[in-house]
Amino acid sequence: MALGALWLVAGVLAVRQAAVVLRRPPERRFTELATWIGDHGVLRARGSFYDNDQFTGTPFGGLVLKPLTRAAEHSLGVGWTIGTLLLVVVLALVAARALPGPLSRRTALLAAPAAVSLAVLSLPVRNTFTLGQTSILPVLLVLLGCCLPRLAEGSGRSGGVLIGLAAALQPAVLLFVPLLWLTGRRRAAAATGATFALATALAWASAPDDSWTYWIHHLAGAGLGEVPDGLANQSLHGLLLRLGLHGPAEIALYAVLAAAVAVLGLRRAVHHARDGQPLLAAAITGCVTVAVSPTAFQHQQLWILLALVGRVGRRRADRLVWPVLVVLVMTLPSKILMPDNPVLAPLGDNAPLLAALAAACAVPFLSRDSAVWDRPAPTPVAEPQPGRFRWVPLMGFWKRPLNRPNLLLELMLIRMGYFVYSYIRGSAPDERSVAEAHGRQIIGIEEFLHVNFEHGFNHFVAGVGWLKDGMNYYYGTFHFLVPLSLLGFLYLRRPATYRWARTALALATLMALVGFWAYPLAPPRLMPGRGFIDTANGPQDLSNPDFGALTQLSNQYAAMPSLHIGWSLWCGVVIAVVAPKLWMKMLGMVYPLLTFLVIVGTANHYVLDAVGGALVVACGFAVQYALTGPGRQALARIPGARSELDALEPVGRRSARV
Repeated sequence: MALGALWLVAGVLAVRQAAVVLRRPPERRFTELATWIGDHGVLRARGSFYDNDQFTGTPFGGLVLKPLTRAAEHSLGVGWTIGTLLLVVVLALVAARALPGPLSRRTALLAAPAAVSLAVLSLPVRNTFTLGQTSILPVLLVLLGCCLPRLAEGSGRSGGVLIGLAAALQPAVLLFVPLLWLTGRRRAAAATGATFALATALAWASAPDDSWTYWIHHLAGAGLGEVPDGLANQSLHGLLLRLGLHGPAEIALYAVLAAAVAVLGLRRAVHHARDGQPLLAAAITGCVTVAVSPTAFQHQQLWILLALVGRVGRRRADRLVWPVLVVLVMTLPSKILMPDNPVLAPLGDNAPLLAALAAACAVPFLSRDSAVWDRPAPTPVAEPQPGRFRWVPLMGFWKRPLNRPNLLLELMLIRMGYFVYSYIRGSAPDERSVAEAHGRQIIGIEEFLHVNFEHGFNHFVAGVGWLKDGMNYYYGTFHFLVPLSLLGFLYLRRPATYRWARTALALATLMALVGFWAYPLAPPRLMPGRGFIDTANGPQDLSNPDFGALTQLSNQYAAMPSLHIGWSLWCGVVIAVVAPKLWMKMLGMVYPLLTFLVIVGTANHYVLDAVGGALVVACGFAVQYALTGPGRQALARIPGARSELDALEPVGRRSARV
């Protein structure tokens, strides 16, 4: 069932990507392929490809497409899209087949659809579809020449010919020649160089002016396409230009850094190739080409995605860090990866280059002869325990981990979770009439229950200057500061409790997002004719359909349930559970009470919003209980877990030692 579901997902993603391209108007489809198209919508048979500096391919690449000069633009678009899609699928299948063994049966079955899905979702492939680039073909040719046993074994000349053709399309691929030579495939290395020279000479003979423009005037294509100091150029050269270096000093520093990366990366690639990991060796060499090329645009960065096949980490809990990091960098824009601030934004802007450098020079990939290659240190878990109430269904197969999770992986998950939270909150329906109608419903219910004291308390707060300012600061600061601080404390001091608490918080937030979407609600301060005072932002022009500056920043109608109450109540419960002294437990429960007074006093929420926030937190803890059972062991202090080396030691030897 899992295999069928994964193939279904892969097929849907592939068809969707092709449909996205073909649904675009002709003028927005294949924006770089358009530079190849001349009069009457057919490919140019005459003239230079480099007239407008937008075409970045080699003259040999143009020569390959000359037979398509009679294809009309529409039919070319359909054929090009389907052909690119087939190349992506073949590349993913080759990569899945080249995974280093031994593989479990489950991994061998699920690798192919997972590889197709990741390839189609990746930014380089999506960029290739949109631009009409040919960058998939060189990667596929290299993988065929390096990773398929039939082509890589024996004399290796066939594989060398394929890699030489790839180099004729993308000259940076020539860095695979040292890899082939140093791993004993010298005939393949010679065939690569000969094929590249022959293809390039053929292009010189057929298009001498274009060849002169590409190889001499632009120094192997440097300077073609987008500006080299733009964020699109994820190479060392582009990074140095963005840092403000220019002229001979920049060129000298770039040459030194490129040589260092090439030497170190190729040494690592040779080691893993000899270790029986040709796919990882090819990926590392490809990451070197991304870093050292004068220009490395997005459609040329597929090598980074292939680097996720490397195994990293002695603990089982650490094995997902590198693959998840690569997938995030290769599938998400930089604005999602990092917050938009002066410190972290540059990391997101240069994330592909940093990932390529890490894969080439820094990430400690395991060798196949490592003791933890297929036996990483296991995660200590608590066996399922019976619940207090037999009528509560428990999923006993989900064991509760007791160790500290990987910090980098947790930070990535928190960042992605916050992005999803912000995106769904901002994308929730924000129709003013519907939100105000729901607001009148809430006010009517509160009047019926005689709990509608928001108006009087809001005016009291607005009339006391120090109280108003203090509540405004509390509302904007404590909502994130306290939960994050508590999570940090639990991670450092109570790792098992951290897992229990963060899962309940995530579930509660997920259910709150459903509420934002299903029940848009205008907060009291945005209800016309009710006389509430916005203590933080001042009066809002409710007569204007697009009133207020805040409506430009985020969805102001995501009030039910109140996550200010939800998160503060979560903090109170966790503090009450883990605090050693009674006064600490009581202080923790005071926090949600203060938060309740703040959200009502600042006219940001109704009383029933607070009830909704409490309900989602209760549901979060309830779902956590049903999934993992009682948390007695997680909430208790673990006296001391076995070390990773002890966990790997055979039981018999450990018993004899005892």
